Amino acid sequence: MREIRDKVRLFLEDNGMYYEDIDMDTCCDIFLEEMREGLAGKDSSLAMIPTYIEVGKDIPIDKPVIVLDAGGTNFRAATVYFGESGKPVIENFVQKPMPGLDREVGKEEFFATIVKYMADVVDVSSSIGFCFSYPTEILPSKDGRLIRFCKEVKAKQVEGELIGENLVSAIEAAGYKGSKRVVILNDTVATLLAGQANGLVRIKPPFGRSAFPNRAFDPDFIGIGFILGTGSNCCYIESNRNITKKDNLEPDREQIINIESGSFGKAPRGKIDLMLDESTLDPGRYTFEKMFSGAYLGALALKTVQQASGQGLFSRTVGDELLATEELQTEDVNSFMRCPQGNSPLAGSCAKGTEQDSATVWYVLDALIERAARLTAVLLSSVVLKIDKGQDPCVPVCITAEGTTFYELKSLKTKVEYYLKSFLQDKHGRFIELVSVENATLIGAAIAGLTN
Repeated sequence: MREIRDKVRLFLEDNGMYYEDIDMDTCCDIFLEEMREGLAGKDSSLAMIPTYIEVGKDIPIDKPVIVLDAGGTNFRAATVYFGESGKPVIENFVQKPMPGLDREVGKEEFFATIVKYMADVVDVSSSIGFCFSYPTEILPSKDGRLIRFCKEVKAKQVEGELIGENLVSAIEAAGYKGSKRVVILNDTVATLLAGQANGLVRIKPPFGRSAFPNRAFDPDFIGIGFILGTGSNCCYIESNRNITKKDNLEPDREQIINIESGSFGKAPRGKIDLMLDESTLDPGRYTFEKMFSGAYLGALALKTVQQASGQGLFSRTVGDELLATEELQTEDVNSFMRCPQGNSPLAGSCAKGTEQDSATVWYVLDALIERAARLTAVLLSSVVLKIDKGQDPCVPVCITAEGTTFYELKSLKTKVEYYLKSFLQDKHGRFIELVSVENATLIGAAIAGLTN
């Protein structure tokens, strides 16, 4: 097995894909510089989008808010209120297909469909927290102008439009009475806010009570929001005085910054990263998340084992099987890593070869997951170093993390925690704790709608 492992390592090194060749200090330095340049409005691959959403405000008790969640295959709507205990209560939940997934829809149809989905909740509250997880410019009014759709949504007429304003117009056009106030945010920002609701970070009573009543986090910093699912992104709280690209911000206040970290363009990409990027619908964009997020890791793994086949790492039978494979999903990678003798497409291909073939596939995939963990740790470490918090191990920085890829992909979370321990904690003296919140996007959208 050592011979197979060494052969895989040499193959990955030759193609610029080996995780140990990623210098974490160098990558963090570059990421931090891109953050600073983005905040200053200079040329940067990181958009560093101001959200104008502040944190730490009192959350009203027993006041309902309409919450909407759009950003993937499904569109979700519900109402949320916070009871005397400070815990969120979700009611009237509905889940529908995202409009524009199956065919192109116009602007009016797009928003009219959302209003239909809201039929059971539209009269419950005048406040709407809308978790809208597509590239969007957030305005001081907390409305958002859609930059572009991704994730296969087909609604070109909506691009460039104000989401909240158009939604309110569609609600009025449908005959509903009463004015609505809409706050737009994305899933990463909602995740950060959801940590606040669960008492995991600094917040005024009674919301400080939680399942962790004796757990304290850095009192001067509410936390970091992190998503690693279909895509990847991160957000944090920044002082307005550091957001020099925006005029007329009150310098003594803070707001959440949406990093748009999936667009980081200066990570050390290998030959197979470049091949994958060229095969996507948007080459040159979101190159960082294409290296490790759920939407791309399966395709990257397929291109990697096919490249390995071309370089003779497999028996001819298995090599031909892999080269003939047209598609591989991240869940297929996960299935193989959890059970190499199971029913996954990779297991089926390897079953036609030798034990060495299965082991070779395993070592290739494990190395890609290891690299994903190292890159994730670079992202999170950069943000923690940027805020310069977490020096006290008794009050670490809270990172509220969400995403199926992060939690479900075999060994990924464990590997991320290893790099955060060895690099961020042991080398740089910063302490963090990863936490998860159920229904984070709905709860975070509720907080945004109620407090902004």
